[in-house]
Amino acid sequence: MESYIIYGIKNCDTVKKALTWLKTNSITYDFHDYKSKGITEHKLKSWVNQVGWEELVNKRGTTWRQLDEQQKIAINSDASAISLMQDKNSIIKRPIVELDGKIIALGFDEAEYKDQL
Repeated sequence: MESYIIYGIKNCDTVKKALTWLKTNSITYDFHDYKSKGITEHKLKSWVNQVGWEELVNKRGTTWRQLDEQQKIAINSDASAISLMQDKNSIIKRPIVELDGKIIALGFDEAEYKDQL
């Protein structure tokens, strides 16, 4: 039986939509709230290696907009992005759907979920 892990923040509207879709479609999963449980550097490195830090850092969200220009400019490498994502985990795009350690969906797109899950 496949076991999906959904990473996100429980009060995020996009995460709520994704979780509702999963429940409606009877897909079992474990939820990892990285706001309350945190996220390891090892996990972030794994994700960066899979999709690149540019895909993981949510530049449209409030957390990114609250950074000053110098902070934004300083995020220019895997290491600087991983450090930022550990320090401000709400900047990580969400939800992240993982299966056997591999990202299979980033964000929520119903068509992609139908195709991938």
